[in-house]
Amino acid sequence: MSNGNTVTVVGNITRDPELRFTPSGQATASFGLAVNRRWQNRQTQEWEEATSFFDVVCWREQAENASESLSRGARVIVTGRLEQRSWETPEGDKRSKIEIVADEIGPSLRWATATVTKNERRAPEAAGAPRGGGGGRPQADGGGYGYDEEPF
Repeated sequence: MSNGNTVTVVGNITRDPELRFTPSGQATASFGLAVNRRWQNRQTQEWEEATSFFDVVCWREQAENASESLSRGARVIVTGRLEQRSWETPEGDKRSKIEIVADEIGPSLRWATATVTKNERRAPEAAGAPRGGGGGRPQADGGGYGYDEEPF
């Protein structure tokens, strides 16, 4: 992704990934991520800390792998893109949020070890949906999740 909208964050999962499926059968998982930042105040010499919270969304096989592999408290590295999603509540209020749509998710090995098990590759017809490139939202080829479809 060279469109200038790539982010990489490292943090702790705040809630177990929630696996859901769109009406067309596309797997999607979402989880919260807390990213801590720590710095020393130059005036007081005291350490200060701030935490930012992000919602992370992943799709297809990655969504299924994330829901099976990740849990609250795990430290992960997420690379993806920022995307704004808007919707209207049943009461007619407009809402929007910015999410990280993950291209890659991996365990942080800074303070832990991990065992990686490679999944068997599935043929496109066995996966139940057309395959697009990379992660993120399905391609606009008519299959899967559309930009106007609410995934939840």
